[in-house]
Amino acid sequence: MQLDRADIALLSAVQKNNKLTSEELAERAHLSPTACQRRLKRLRAEGVIEADVSIVSPKAVGRHVTVVVLVSLERERADIIDRFKTAIKSTREVMIGYYVTGDADFLLVITAKDMEDYEQFTRRFFYENNDIKGFKTMVVMDRVKAGFAFPIED
Repeated sequence: MQLDRADIALLSAVQKNNKLTSEELAERAHLSPTACQRRLKRLRAEGVIEADVSIVSPKAVGRHVTVVVLVSLERERADIIDRFKTAIKSTREVMIGYYVTGDADFLLVITAKDMEDYEQFTRRFFYENNDIKGFKTMVVMDRVKAGFAFPIED
């Protein structure tokens, strides 16, 4: 899909604040409010906008521990990779999951209430999965930035 300047202006605006009014969006994109709403509907329908979400403070909801985990699978077979991708998607503690190149096969960002909760998660999610060769945990000391806004250029 080819994005024009108005699409780029809309995407830049809603990435930072998806609660802007149609009038505020119209001002940024130099379109009418109705035209902005039509474009946003099309961008959502075509999958350019994947979701409209709020970033919640993990501490406010009792998730005080965030860990980054590198996971290595026993073998690189399509069925094993697909099975692990499915497990990632259906596990609520996994906030982000990437299939990566390099020393590990997957990089996961996981949230837990505390370290005991994370230990229970590792037993259930990693140790009970025979497809996993190993995993390396890095505990996040401070969340410096959280977001999914991509730099968009016209």
